[in-house]
Amino acid sequence: MNDRGLLERVRRGDHEAFSRLYALYQSAIYRYAAHMCGAAAADDIVQDTFVAILRQPSRYDPARGPILGYLLGIARHYVSKRLAAGGHESPLDAFDPQGDRGAAAETLAPDTPLDAATRDELVAQVRDAIASLPPVYREAVVLCELQELDYASAAAIMRCPIGTVRSRLHRAKALLTAKLAERHGAAAVMMRPNR
Repeated sequence: MNDRGLLERVRRGDHEAFSRLYALYQSAIYRYAAHMCGAAAADDIVQDTFVAILRQPSRYDPARGPILGYLLGIARHYVSKRLAAGGHESPLDAFDPQGDRGAAAETLAPDTPLDAATRDELVAQVRDAIASLPPVYREAVVLCELQELDYASAAAIMRCPIGTVRSRLHRAKALLTAKLAERHGAAAVMMRPNR
């Protein structure tokens, strides 16, 4: 059954259809919310998103895009409220003055425990760097790179032109590169032997 049919069944009060909808999209909504607000808030945002679907299932318009985009749009609303409540200086809809979708990384089995530890450390550094980005740039990375949405879908969720998505993603990548290079340089200095 397609998303439209599934949501139609949800509109009619079919609990099994709602459970299926939840099972299909909960993890994507959770990942988005966790990257934007942290794991502690992600469960609440997932819950709020699906409660909104239950309250007003007829608001989804399939002509405007896939159900995942609609759900991420609802989640974005709750993320924005969390960020504003936290006093974050850069709301999601802020103007971006700076004006190829990424492929999923393939996970390879480590050759040695050192390889595994090094890889885990690198993943943690990248996650920390993404989390430290201002929300407008972090959102572009989360949607386009981590959620692997195309620019048009991300633009619809972010409520901005495709060019703005590209600009934010480009700026985010530059900021990430600088942050990771800075951390790598600091780590190299700390690892130098004492003389």
